[in-house]
Amino acid sequence: MTITPLHRRRFFQMMAVAAAAPGLGALTGAPDARVLGRVLAMSDLHSAYERTGQLLAALEAEIAGSDVPHLIAVDGDIFEHGNVVSVRSGGVIDWAFLGELPKLAPTVVNLGNHDNDLTPDLHEVVARMRALGIVVVSNIIDVRDGRPYAEAAVTLPWGERSLRVVGAGTNSLNTYPKASRDWLSIPAPGDWAQANLARLLDGADLMLVMSHAGVAGDRDILPLLPDGALMIGGHNHLLFQHEQGRSAYAHTGSWSNAYTTATLYADGRIAVETTAVDLAAAPSPRLAGLIATTLATHLTDGEKAVLGASPRALSLGETGRAVAAAMARAAGVEAGFIGHTTLGTGLPAGDVTRYAFDAVVRFDGKLMTAEVTPERLAGFMARANQDRPMSLAERSGDFLYGSASGLDGQATARLVTTDWCAMNQAEYFGTTDLVFSEAPELRVKTVAAEGLLAV
Repeated sequence: MTITPLHRRRFFQMMAVAAAAPGLGALTGAPDARVLGRVLAMSDLHSAYERTGQLLAALEAEIAGSDVPHLIAVDGDIFEHGNVVSVRSGGVIDWAFLGELPKLAPTVVNLGNHDNDLTPDLHEVVARMRALGIVVVSNIIDVRDGRPYAEAAVTLPWGERSLRVVGAGTNSLNTYPKASRDWLSIPAPGDWAQANLARLLDGADLMLVMSHAGVAGDRDILPLLPDGALMIGGHNHLLFQHEQGRSAYAHTGSWSNAYTTATLYADGRIAVETTAVDLAAAPSPRLAGLIATTLATHLTDGEKAVLGASPRALSLGETGRAVAAAMARAAGVEAGFIGHTTLGTGLPAGDVTRYAFDAVVRFDGKLMTAEVTPERLAGFMARANQDRPMSLAERSGDFLYGSASGLDGQATARLVTTDWCAMNQAEYFGTTDLVFSEAPELRVKTVAAEGLLAV
């Protein structure tokens, strides 16, 4: 049958009524477009003070004037021991940021491996968060007395519905502050989820699983998710989205560069989108003065000194590949690799101070070289650079940024990486048989600065 303009108009009017009327959408087959609520999710903030005020301003703008229920979900690693201002000030900016969040919307924090960077005992961290009005979830247990640091699951009222929130941490114990490791019992994510997830989500209305286990751990949790659940991941400093039936899974980026909005609809759909946080945007007035004063008070002249200039801003992935290439040039080899979380944020444009550079290259260390066949090097490169679009099955969790050149006609190839990646080659290279030798007099930060910055 041909639909006339009048019929077409009436048809769309009926569809609009169906979408707006409770229950009518199901009768007509139209999606029920009523919004039940929105989750504003972020992870791995790492005391990124250059964007903390801008992130708060963005969250304020998202929520202002809206009558839709919101939840702010922070999936771990709020603090950063590599940030000298964070350490010297006791994280005053981070705590002020956290204190503002419950004023905007109910806020949940899932504990990550850096949340006790400044205060080793997680019980103290959790108590302080709760005093601010924040709900904390975690599956980490205190070995000293068997107490959980927080409940693994909570149920929150959310508009006319309720939201069950479950939290899980990473069991990579060597990524937690050394002083606290003997106090922490953290189960393998997949084993824990197999034993507990169905029970924790039993009878839930709406569902949010917050995991700081990283992609490798999350891959074991995902098959156990009930259909229609939202899962937020962290730890690997990645930014991607994945659909599994009516469930949605997203990693939200790092260093306050972005946040993820998940909109939950009455018909069970979950729409996920990412919003970048603009470095040049105006910071929230609630934090702007504190951030400026704290930086001025705690930065030394040496940390404010300009190391060099960058002609343009680089993304995190571009920065990683540029550092890897600089390492290869310095070591005189064909390929360079650097671990994804050795880097914090992308290189900014313009003058770069020591303090800003230390947020780009978080850790120092030795450079290590090894010899491989070109075929094996090609395999390492295929595994590297996971900031690109790729399937969930291809993602390894811990990964390398890599750069290779000059291999034509060669029977062997040499690569260089950091001592951390050499010691943990199974996680980063997917093998245990690489034989590494130290590259004398080469250090990660020095080589990276010389390779990235024009002096």
